Amino acid sequence: MISLVLAESALELVPLELQDHPSVLSHAQKLGKDPSEILLDNSWHFAAMKGINNEIKRGRPDLVHFSILEATTIPLYLQNKIKIYIHTIDDKVIYIGENVHIPKSYHRFEGLIEKLFLEKTIQFDTSILLEIKEKSFSELINEIKPSKIIGFSTKGELSSFEKISSEILDNACLVIGGFQKGHFSESTKNKINHLFSVDNLSYEAHVVIARILYEYEKTVFM
Repeated sequence: MISLVLAESALELVPLELQDHPSVLSHAQKLGKDPSEILLDNSWHFAAMKGINNEIKRGRPDLVHFSILEATTIPLYLQNKIKIYIHTIDDKVIYIGENVHIPKSYHRFEGLIEKLFLEKTIQFDTSILLEIKEKSFSELINEIKPSKIIGFSTKGELSSFEKISSEILDNACLVIGGFQKGHFSESTKNKINHLFSVDNLSYEAHVVIARILYEYEKTVFM
């Protein structure tokens, strides 16, 4: 079984220093929630986010939604041949269980993730569907103990999805950035064994996920 980690993902609750900003207060009021209970979202909180640390890598939960929808609706996941993790920009890790149906509606996804941040687990009967823990990327990798860690970045060695898929062995870990702009931090990059670029262009995470997992599926289900 291989692993997929969406690393440094732009998924977090509104941080304390932004909770009193008018744009955040207004949005929280519309949702009927406390500012500390809503996701940081650049679409609503652009004014509040100006100048914050790592600004270009934060506030895009929709990108995470696209990526996780892509990864959990394919044969590889449906046949339990891949484990999926979301590592967030503020060092939390979301564990996605088996046969989890991620809401296709963004608003339902948003509500589900906000509930997860507050309650720490989402369960159905005795099965844990989603769980969140305080954990760094390095700690997650040490827990997974993959045989090989393959990362995707425009700073990596130029290759193709097909060639990279041939290097994905059982127990390998694929690492894709869950942010809209920028690059992996040094601490993340230092854990990656092989860093690849698939084009001179920069693709969004869900596109990279779709293409690399499709190529890998061809080797698994041929």
